[in-house]
Amino acid sequence: MGSDFAHSLSLDSIRDGDRIDLAADEAQRAAIAKRLGLVSLVCFKAHAALKRDGVEVRARGRVIASLEQACVASGDSVAEHVDEPFDLLFVPEPGKGIADEIELSESECETIFYDGRSIDLGMALSDTLALALDPYPRSAAAEAALKEAGVLSESEAGPFAALAKLKRD
Repeated sequence: MGSDFAHSLSLDSIRDGDRIDLAADEAQRAAIAKRLGLVSLVCFKAHAALKRDGVEVRARGRVIASLEQACVASGDSVAEHVDEPFDLLFVPEPGKGIADEIELSESECETIFYDGRSIDLGMALSDTLALALDPYPRSAAAEAALKEAGVLSESEAGPFAALAKLKRD
């Protein structure tokens, strides 16, 4: 599968302490928006500091995006701004001749396997954006649309609402 925001870095080109700034162009933003089911992706950029230790590469930085998602209730566009830190650890896939056994730490970073030759930082960052999105975006019209569809609000459907109904009855 090709990357919609490919930014491949060969292991040989990565130097400990490298800093990288990436910005998705219009075509890349459209491809990312399509893959993630977004209405639009107006801006997507990231900066990262790389730390290399042998075949392991750690990337720390931030992804920043301006986008629109469809409201889960009304379908209206909901504007969202993402400014998310990331901490990624790229390690060779087991069985690629580099290391058959890799000990994963319990640190705060997300571990991504790669082929031992190059990492795809761009794809990892677009996946980071996907994880940072609001899974249930709601517009101002969401409550009315849900009520019209017969969906109870949390206060109407929660355990205290059931107790209040029993008390009334």
